[in-house]
Amino acid sequence: MEFSRTKIPDVILIQPELIGDHRGFFLETYHAERYSEIGIPEKFHQDNLVGSRRGTLRGLHYQIRYPQGKLIWVVKGEIYDVAVDIRRSSPTFGKWIGEWLTESNRKQLWVPPGFAHGYFVKSEWAEVVYKVTDIYAPEWERTINWNDPAIGIEWPTIPQAKPLLSEKDLLGDPLEDAEVYE
Repeated sequence: MEFSRTKIPDVILIQPELIGDHRGFFLETYHAERYSEIGIPEKFHQDNLVGSRRGTLRGLHYQIRYPQGKLIWVVKGEIYDVAVDIRRSSPTFGKWIGEWLTESNRKQLWVPPGFAHGYFVKSEWAEVVYKVTDIYAPEWERTINWNDPAIGIEWPTIPQAKPLLSEKDLLGDPLEDAEVYE
């Protein structure tokens, strides 16, 4: 496995090793000891699988209590995955990192607690798997506006006039008004 720190050093891009032959391939999607050596926790509370159609944008989500670290990868399709640092005391507060995660590159992204997370689906259909480090607590979930100019995320070209958004994502707060981590 190859681990690379991004321009926000707490966010880590992971390239698992693919072992293949005439039968197919083998790939470790998680290895507690190796991941913990670079600071990814050994304990995850839940695994999630999300399917979405082209043009869907999910995010930017986080929980103000029970903050979740997320280990994300794509098993089908292609997404542009984004993490935004919302730790007010961080030197990278309000900065974002974006990475293409696809079924063919098999990359993973570690988004630690203290970040808002979201992604845009470029392929016709995408299935995204992510492990989370704490419980889902809907009463503490918050959403930051996906197109907040204060953050300035450079999303890929959206095939229709606007992305497909949930009601929750339509009502996201601007960063300046959002409840964030100190």
